[in-house]
Amino acid sequence: MRFASLGSGSRGNATIVEHGKTCILVDCGFSLKETVRRLARLGKAPEDIDAILITHEHGDHVRGAPMFAKKYGTPLWMTRGTYRTYRHFDGHAAQFITAGDPFGIKDIEVRPVAVPHDATEPCQFVLSEGDINLGILTDLGSVTSVVTEHFIRCDALLLECNHDLEMLQTGSYPYSLIQRVSGDYGHLNNQQSADFLASIDHSWLQHLAIAHVSEKNNCLNMAKNALMSVLHCPEEYIDVADQEQGLDWRHIQ
Repeated sequence: MRFASLGSGSRGNATIVEHGKTCILVDCGFSLKETVRRLARLGKAPEDIDAILITHEHGDHVRGAPMFAKKYGTPLWMTRGTYRTYRHFDGHAAQFITAGDPFGIKDIEVRPVAVPHDATEPCQFVLSEGDINLGILTDLGSVTSVVTEHFIRCDALLLECNHDLEMLQTGSYPYSLIQRVSGDYGHLNNQQSADFLASIDHSWLQHLAIAHVSEKNNCLNMAKNALMSVLHCPEEYIDVADQEQGLDWRHIQ
């Protein structure tokens, strides 16, 4: 199994996962043209994508999905809440999923996990091939026991480190937005992500990538230092899925 990021941040998110003859896109938050361009950068064409999994209805995760599905006939998978809330899905067929109920897309098993976020029925995913588990965990404001249970043993993990709490609180955001981002249904800060990492069995991790990093309220050194304090690893061990370049292919053995 291997994975890569087309880009991650407030201006667009998409992750690609491949195993055998199966290729899945998790979220499609860029325009159709930009998604195609970023796929090509990773050596993939739109026709290679077997399905698009949608985590929730916010534009930076779903913006390009309807047009992509319409043009290339790609199946969309999401919760009923996500489908109902994002009006641009009208007229598009979708496969409905339920958090906690695993399902298969060809060679890959998908486990949707309910997360606390300010969306309608949002979820994140653990994708598996045999004994190999890839966790994709962003866009949640707090870590629940359900999240910990499902992500307890990952061989690779794409993990949100959205903001540094002090930078957020003393930055330029209005008070209401600060409360939203830092609340239980917002986004994980660096320390929350480190605490989560400490709560799981990270001895299995072959790859750890920071994702959904705020361009205004965080810096990579602070995010990496928080996670390094748990892993006791060199900085080079931690990858970054950034907004512009994403993350090149990483292979999970």
